[in-house]
Amino acid sequence: MKVLLTTLNAKYIHVNLAIRLLYQLNKAKEGLAWKEFTIKQEADDIAHQCKDFDVVAFSCYIWNITPTLAVLKKIKALNPHCKILLGGPEVSYDYAAIIALPEVDYIIVGEGETAFTAFLNHFPEVSNVPNLVYKTLEGITENKSAAQFNLETFAANMPYSDDAPDTLLNRVLYIETSRGCPYKCEFCLASLDNKVRYLPDAHIKATLLHLMQHGKVIKFLDRTFNVKKDFTLDIFKFILEHHRPGNVFQFEITADILHPAIVDFILEHVPKGLFRFEIGIQTVNQKANLEVSRKQNFEKTKKIILALRHKIEMHLDLIVGLPFDYWDDVKHSFEEVFKLFPPELQLGFLKFLKGTPVREKYEQYGYAFDPNPPYQLIHSHFLSVAELTKIEALEHALEIYWNKKRAAHTLVYVSETYSSFDFLMRLGLYFGTQRSYHQFSLEDVYRIASTFIETQYPNDAVLTQLLAIDYYLYHKVKPKALLAAGLEGSEKNKFIAEHGLNHHQYRFVILPLPFNLTHFLSEQKIELSPSYAIIEFNGTTKARLLPMVTAVPLLENNN
Repeated sequence: MKVLLTTLNAKYIHVNLAIRLLYQLNKAKEGLAWKEFTIKQEADDIAHQCKDFDVVAFSCYIWNITPTLAVLKKIKALNPHCKILLGGPEVSYDYAAIIALPEVDYIIVGEGETAFTAFLNHFPEVSNVPNLVYKTLEGITENKSAAQFNLETFAANMPYSDDAPDTLLNRVLYIETSRGCPYKCEFCLASLDNKVRYLPDAHIKATLLHLMQHGKVIKFLDRTFNVKKDFTLDIFKFILEHHRPGNVFQFEITADILHPAIVDFILEHVPKGLFRFEIGIQTVNQKANLEVSRKQNFEKTKKIILALRHKIEMHLDLIVGLPFDYWDDVKHSFEEVFKLFPPELQLGFLKFLKGTPVREKYEQYGYAFDPNPPYQLIHSHFLSVAELTKIEALEHALEIYWNKKRAAHTLVYVSETYSSFDFLMRLGLYFGTQRSYHQFSLEDVYRIASTFIETQYPNDAVLTQLLAIDYYLYHKVKPKALLAAGLEGSEKNKFIAEHGLNHHQYRFVILPLPFNLTHFLSEQKIELSPSYAIIEFNGTTKARLLPMVTAVPLLENNN
């Protein structure tokens, strides 16, 4: 029997850990193979590569279920005798409509390790395969549930052992050290498995060591990595002992329970830039948090972020649409979190994932959501369609100008002077009247922002000047003077000579400013005293503000 384990990843740089784990557990089984595709590949091409197998098993998620189903139809058209087996979170709940499809033969619900091995051992007789859903002449059959898989089985298992090492370097590599989550947030699938179980230490460290040796970006899949202090510190120490230049490690943590010993360890031992923390703040509205069974102390979270942000790159998340989060609540949460100036701030919209409590009781809150993946909120008792449309415009502007670091200094000033929520919302709406959010040039980005500032904030010269600084700093080679041109001709030559600037090796833009740039960069406050922004271009990395002018920059631009 020829069986293919496969999936459609969101991008080539991603890898799928689930099919690797299943393959390693069953690789002795003759005829078993594994292969990854992406959602961007042609369905016909994927189907042709799958059609000659007796069984094709797909790992299904919210981001790939639609293209996966399209591929299944193609496979069945090419080979009606090929059996299709689905597994993964997207088909483990509310699966009636999926199993009813003529192109789907079997579904494994929940953890797949025990069920998949049993399927391989017993197929085509599947009546004793646990966790299996399938069609019979009598209708849909649901087999009994499997006992919880013993994670110690992975002790001698290394999921990446069959990857060619040279294929790992430029991909995001995932590692799992635990399953389950101690929290019960009603919008999250992780909340359904409320008991945290750890994989064997030997498995974790062998996998981690292999990824450090052959990869670069290593992402831990644990929903709350810092649940156990001693475990967290042990893994951090292991990383510090074995990491290689270029390695970056990303963890999802709950900041308000981060143990002081972990904080002290990071401050004393962890090099800057080695770790990234993803922190789901979601909302600072306690009423909304409690309504979805979520516990969070924002002041403690904020304290941890401020204490560690000079060492750890922070990625913060907010969710729009939680119960009792009205317009003003969303605005307040956004502004409070934005003032922490995280390198990346993700503003997501509530999604009604299959199996989650928030989906099951959606009518209670007047929720309407898209019935198709990703099941995103349309409106509710708390936010109207018009309000959500405005917040979506804000989200686009946030991505274009902040997360891509195209207007970082400008938006720091906005946050301290105006409402960052209102500014980005209006900028996003205006941007949408000028260009598509998904198709624009770099020049469009700055022209649109410049016009927006000129019309909406005509008396604020600081905004225009900071946007010009951001424009120049975003380039490697000195660009045309799209915004403020700076000193020119003999005046510029005199300045360069007086300050000993190396005009043979570098190019410069010198912008006269009515405010103290050094003070702004260090304190985020405007002090009205003249200064110059001296921006140096070396042609290979992004431009930089010279230290003689900027002191310690708030934001890194020379990456």
